[in-house]
Amino acid sequence: MSDARVVLPEPDADETGPYTHLGFATAKAGHEDEVEALILGLVEPLRAEEGSIEFHVHRDRADRSQFVIYEMFRSKQDLEKHLAEPYVHEFRRAIQPLVDGPLRQQFLRMSSDLPAVR
Repeated sequence: MSDARVVLPEPDADETGPYTHLGFATAKAGHEDEVEALILGLVEPLRAEEGSIEFHVHRDRADRSQFVIYEMFRSKQDLEKHLAEPYVHEFRRAIQPLVDGPLRQQFLRMSSDLPAVR
């Protein structure tokens, strides 16, 4: 997880749904709770960003060192703005020594409809 700019895949020409990103991190032994606290620190500011639809943090039940971050934005541009936020750069700097290897990323195209807000 360096501070290198993440290049986001372009949405398909016919894509109308939100832009969704998954992040996967593996905490180094003994740093699991520290990693979780850092990731949870993203919840409030990220959910307050314009263009943010959802943000969730998950921890594997069997392997407590494994984390999955799920974030959904209105558009690719909204996710790009998010990634440029100073708090995101600080998060990446702070978490790097606590995780094994780089954050693995996956970018998803939504196939189902986005449900209406309840």
